[in-house]
Amino acid sequence: MSTSTRSLRKSTFSIPKMDCPSEENLIRMALNNQDAIESLSFDLKKRELQVVHGGQPDSVLNRLEPLKLGTTLRESRELPVPDQTDHHESIFSIPNMDCASEENLVRMALGGTANITSLQFDLAKRALTVVHQGDSEAILGRLRPLKLGAVMQQSRKLSPSPDIAGLYRSTFSVPKMDCASEENLIRMALSDTSDVQSLAFNLSTRELAAVHRGNAQAILKRLEPLQLGAVLRDTAPVSPGFAAAPAKDAEDKAEARTLRILLGINGAMFVLELVLGLIAQSTGLIADSLDMFADAAVYGLALYAVGRAASMKARAAHLAGWLQLVLAVGALVEVLRRFIYGSEPESTLMMGVGLIALIANLTCLALISKKRDRGAHMTASYIFSANDVIANIGVIMAGVLVALTKSSYPDLIIGTIIGFIVLNGARRILRLA
Repeated sequence: MSTSTRSLRKSTFSIPKMDCPSEENLIRMALNNQDAIESLSFDLKKRELQVVHGGQPDSVLNRLEPLKLGTTLRESRELPVPDQTDHHESIFSIPNMDCASEENLVRMALGGTANITSLQFDLAKRALTVVHQGDSEAILGRLRPLKLGAVMQQSRKLSPSPDIAGLYRSTFSVPKMDCASEENLIRMALSDTSDVQSLAFNLSTRELAAVHRGNAQAILKRLEPLQLGAVLRDTAPVSPGFAAAPAKDAEDKAEARTLRILLGINGAMFVLELVLGLIAQSTGLIADSLDMFADAAVYGLALYAVGRAASMKARAAHLAGWLQLVLAVGALVEVLRRFIYGSEPESTLMMGVGLIALIANLTCLALISKKRDRGAHMTASYIFSANDVIANIGVIMAGVLVALTKSSYPDLIIGTIIGFIVLNGARRILRLA
């Protein structure tokens, strides 16, 4: 399917015998590789198909009739021809997009669309903002097959940016960039240059699109030491409708606000869990409180790194990793001491505090997930928060098992597991940094 400036129509077909994905796949196969077709949108409940296409609807109907699904044309109307030189900002609500896997699905679905300038995801609000040329209906047609409930909320024409003189959009092929770790390496390599305005990654096609000032070869020289096979494919001045990326100072301020909230939550939870862990004689709560302290330290270091060079962000992450390593060893030593000398953990207190900690860490994870790609310091913070959620669930489970078995062993086992989770988190941070 391709995007062009020719006249397009939107036709709705009634298909009475289309009631499951197998018939949908038959229709896709029948209409596949047809240049005249821009997008397909299925509604199995209503047994309807909407097609955005060039030419007459009879050409589409002729391909559907041999499937014997009772297809009839319900309506067809001509769409206004968009001005392909104009840029638009369209916001899509995607209710079922709540984690990175769905985000990657959307990136893959839109990755081969040449008229898209940028994608901006907000997983917390389940929203996608697209800066593009042409009709937003074609973009919606690519999103609907993902079954994520995508609907367009609004679309507006962008005014030309007054600050695009000297801006270029360069596309780099990066053959060995196939996961988030390589993406973060690239972000770190380019994060301390003021020439780079924005980066857009497509892991499925192993491509990087950079909006920048100056020569694209300067960016390539920063990518080559990463040994990911980066080569420059093309570069061109940005079009007049280009929407400039948010100012770096504004992004840094937003990042700092998030980190202050995270620092406050984890500092308070460290004190609460440590005090109540000692009262409850729970190694699980004590280990988790040390993890909270490590997190507070990480967020403090990350807050210090905000707005600084990539090398400073990497050093902050590295120091955070060593701190977590020390605390993990301390937690495991405490488990061993209580295993030798004995303990009588209080299950009710363990479950109550574990639940409070779980709510706190889920809040932290939601806040940090939106900014985890802003450098190694933020990626480290995200890893810590994800580990904490696992640890909190473990503490709650240990409390339940202590109550059922009247034994301290579940608490000791969970304390050991949390210690190793913290240890593994330290290993990941040190590798990242």
